[in-house]
Amino acid sequence: MPITDKIAAARQIEAFLKAVLQSGGFRLRYRIMVDPPIPEDRNWEKPQIMVELSGPDQDLLLERNAELLRSIELLAMEMLDLISSEHDKVIFDCMGYRSARLEELKLAANVAATKVRETGQPYEFGPMSSRERRIVHLALRDMPELRTESMGEQNRRHVIVYPKDYQASKQPVFTRRRRR
Repeated sequence: MPITDKIAAARQIEAFLKAVLQSGGFRLRYRIMVDPPIPEDRNWEKPQIMVELSGPDQDLLLERNAELLRSIELLAMEMLDLISSEHDKVIFDCMGYRSARLEELKLAANVAATKVRETGQPYEFGPMSSRERRIVHLALRDMPELRTESMGEQNRRHVIVYPKDYQASKQPVFTRRRRR
């Protein structure tokens, strides 16, 4: 279901966060912004609601590739009953993690593009969330000599970067697996 009333959705997120933070004993503050300003280099990203978390327990949110931050974000989206195509409408961040991760993904996409151009062979990323896969696709969209595809199912879904005219019957040579 799309967000029809952003203010009401922000209030629902606030009530959700109060309950989660109190029940979990987290020492965190939050700031909820409706229609937040987005930097020019991320003009493709247009969240309707942004939640910034900070405080003494912020390091807990960022451990293990921000697993707890992403989990709270996912629970908030489930609570709002957002369909997957609407997940980019609500964004949670802590200590600039999101911007740093975007830059890391763009850099990884460029490294993959270079390897594919040099070798003529596909490059296979490790499993990523749908948002992260989208970043890789967007980072490479203006490179007409390449194409990207998402492959796999559920938590094993990943991106493969191909030369534009690559025959799909060949197996990818380069792989980058996410550390656990």
